[in-house]
Amino acid sequence: MIYTFDKSLETGNTAIDTQHKELIDAMNNLLTACAQGKGREEIKNTIKFLVDYTVKHFNDEEKLQKQYNYPDYAAHKKLHDDFKEEVKKIVEEYEQDGTSVVLTFKINNIIASWLIKHIKGEDKKVAAFIKNSK
Repeated sequence: MIYTFDKSLETGNTAIDTQHKELIDAMNNLLTACAQGKGREEIKNTIKFLVDYTVKHFNDEEKLQKQYNYPDYAAHKKLHDDFKEEVKKIVEEYEQDGTSVVLTFKINNIIASWLIKHIKGEDKKVAAFIKNSK
């Protein structure tokens, strides 16, 4: 399933939306590679992207939330921290076992679907709050 960055994923914050588009592109690159039988080669790139993304993007979002005194900051940060733990488990699994169909499945389905759900729900709430605070 190829992911499309459409209106349902737009938060209205240009910086955050740009980063979300990069995430969608990374997920789609992995899906395309899998369809071409090259998933094992692409998984390392995707894992590195996820690690870098969770640090940079989540920090950027959390900084915005603090800047605008977002009332649900603690709960949103906990979601980010929990997700970082999931990414950490994927890294550990990759380092221990290498690439596998199961690992690719986790990234394609579990991680991507969590992120899409998070963007559509939590990130949109943050963006709406910031927009209404200006």
